Amino acid sequence: MTGFAELGARSNFSFLDGASHPAELVQAAAALGLAGLSICDTNSLAGVVRGHVAAQEAGLRFVVGCRLVLEDGSSWLTWPTDRAAYGRLTALLSRGRMHAPKGECHLGRADLFAAAEGLVLAAIPPAQPEAGFATRLRADAAAVRDRLAMPLLLAASCTYQGDDQRRLDLLA
Repeated sequence: MTGFAELGARSNFSFLDGASHPAELVQAAAALGLAGLSICDTNSLAGVVRGHVAAQEAGLRFVVGCRLVLEDGSSWLTWPTDRAAYGRLTALLSRGRMHAPKGECHLGRADLFAAAEGLVLAAIPPAQPEAGFATRLRADAAAVRDRLAMPLLLAASCTYQGDDQRRLDLLA
């Protein structure tokens, strides 16, 4: 499995989505021989410190990340590339939490794009992408083109439902 890195793992800090402690995720990644790991908890960076410490102890490459779920239902994997981008991401999360009821985070697409400088972003497609998804993705890519650390990415995963190749072809 050399060269494969899990870049969207959720820890137990993502309530009802992740179950394992960050250190357990790191231990599993190391046992599987993964090249690296990124913990991307939902609208939170809560698992990254424990994950980073565990990864250092295991000698595993670790990438700080976050899974943003916006008010319009879209989901994005985000990875800051430097200290300034990390600061913008934490400020974005703080604003989203301050303007929402306790335990929630309200972020819009404009909020994300305003904080995008220096981030690597990957849009997470819906389970069944509708016809307008590609158009929206192109518009999003154009909106953040000059601010991202690299071109907008599209995260694709295999669901093992028997139609993975068809879905990957559609997303491509």
